[in-house]
Amino acid sequence: MKKSPKKKIVLAYSGGLDTSVLLSWIKEHHNAEIIAFCANVGQEDELDGLPAKARKTGAAKLYVDDLQAEFAKDFIYPMLQANAIYEGQYFLGTSIARPLIAKRMVEIARKEGATAIAHGATGKGNDQVRFELTAAALAPDLEIIAPWRDETFRAEFPGRAEMIDYCARHKIPVQASAKKPYSSDRNLLHISYEAGILEDPWLDVFSPKHKDMFKLSVAPEDAPNKPEFVELEYRTGDCVAVNGKKMNPLGVMRELNRLGGMHGVGRVDMVENRFVGMKSRG
Repeated sequence: MKKSPKKKIVLAYSGGLDTSVLLSWIKEHHNAEIIAFCANVGQEDELDGLPAKARKTGAAKLYVDDLQAEFAKDFIYPMLQANAIYEGQYFLGTSIARPLIAKRMVEIARKEGATAIAHGATGKGNDQVRFELTAAALAPDLEIIAPWRDETFRAEFPGRAEMIDYCARHKIPVQASAKKPYSSDRNLLHISYEAGILEDPWLDVFSPKHKDMFKLSVAPEDAPNKPEFVELEYRTGDCVAVNGKKMNPLGVMRELNRLGGMHGVGRVDMVENRFVGMKSRG
């Protein structure tokens, strides 16, 4: 008697603690073949060593797709044209990347014959909504697997210590500690931090002792004393040149990140209202 083929699931994968556990756990509990997918949206060194890590964790296949050019042209630029800002402060850096990632997951699912996609977004946050609304719009037939909304999964992993222990037992290669000062998410548009020590409303993130947190910009006291003038050229609403040098959207974003970062531009400390009604500092 022939065995029925395993179901295929496309997992949004970063190689960090959470998604490493998810890869192994979903594979076991859903008796599935896991196709891991990581989108390169500008997180840079966070991609180092990912293929080997995914294989050791049990992925049948790994896609690492460079989506930076598409991200800049088709997602960041239209958002900037719309002057999209949430609650007057949040520039939607993490938010705008999620529909692109979910879109590519659907494309991979179709290519591989997968019947489900999985993500590691918490049931308390906004990312679950972004991933799932995109998938519902593009492929309503695909099953959505969200382990953090699964009571069995949450009971097994009430904290990071249990996840680290699980990785040790299953020989999953991760570098993680039981305590993490905060979580971060980086892409071409920004880097965001939340949770951990940031939940303390009295914590001054801009104090000198927290300088190491910031990766894209220098502290104002470390910025040049002389101002720098930047000339931007626009065509049909899109920036096409910086200081007279023609650039595509990806080049523009990289150059402006460099220039702004040198001068300490772009730091925000805020509290946002999440879709589910909770408040979160970031």
